Amino acid sequence: MQLLYLFESIRNPVLDALFSVITLLGEETVFLVLLLILFWCVDKRAGYFVSIVSFSGIFINQCLKMTFRVPRPWDLDPNFTIVESARKAATGYSFPSGHTQNAVGAFGALGLWYHKRPWVKYLSLFAVVTVPLSRMYLGVHTPADVGVSCVIAVLLVILGYYLMRKTDIYSAKMGWISLAVVALGVAGILYISLFPYPSDVDMGHVEHSITNAWKLGGAALGMVVGWWIDRKHLHYDTKAVWYAQILKAVGGAVIIFAVKELAKIPLKAILPDMFEGGVRYFLLVIIGLVLWPMTFRWFARMGTPKTPASDSAA
Repeated sequence: MQLLYLFESIRNPVLDALFSVITLLGEETVFLVLLLILFWCVDKRAGYFVSIVSFSGIFINQCLKMTFRVPRPWDLDPNFTIVESARKAATGYSFPSGHTQNAVGAFGALGLWYHKRPWVKYLSLFAVVTVPLSRMYLGVHTPADVGVSCVIAVLLVILGYYLMRKTDIYSAKMGWISLAVVALGVAGILYISLFPYPSDVDMGHVEHSITNAWKLGGAALGMVVGWWIDRKHLHYDTKAVWYAQILKAVGGAVIIFAVKELAKIPLKAILPDMFEGGVRYFLLVIIGLVLWPMTFRWFARMGTPKTPASDSAA
């Protein structure tokens, strides 16, 4: 707590605003946008690498949270204050840090994959360093919370890079790697759901963690199904002229985020909360990896000059 008190002593409106923005790099929305751009406009193999590292890390993170059930810093020390704007996103237990896991895993994978592109490498390094720092500055995590998340994320990035760097995305090996992530998700769901919690456990935290695990499981299963359909039928290409890439990314993102919010209503009407999240995130991934890529041939034709018809014989 001494380091957190040091950060508390130097807080001011400018730093509060700065770190409140930086910490967004560890949230789901930024992660989703990053994946959409990679899968649709850059390189599917990089997209799978970031997905595999991130999904695996979040599954492990959720299991550790529910195993150790460490309270947030302000619960550990009632005299400690936080930046109030950060409280809403600081849900569940404290150890380890989910935002740190997301940022270090996703941006660490991105930076390693594109380590020969300086601007990508340094942008990724910025996120990897500053997001954990922001979580401590805002007062929502301890050094132990962010430190363990960093270690897990780095180990997964190294392992994922070793597995993916020479793997053809349409090979059987890629299928087995993806299925391993799904198996980890199933194990995580069962572990969190069946863990023998003590009688005084906060059931709100338990339900929140189970719901998150089902969302991740649905997304991981969607990734495997989407990969299989692409391998067998689509083989979609990410290449297009620059303005087509912008239209592709923006149009697809609007559809994804609209479905993400609007699908809650009908699914919640027919499914329990935890299953609703799993089904919804499965559908989002299928839209992202199968349905929207079906339009990419049309986008690829944008900017391509039409071949003039040959003159008819006189």
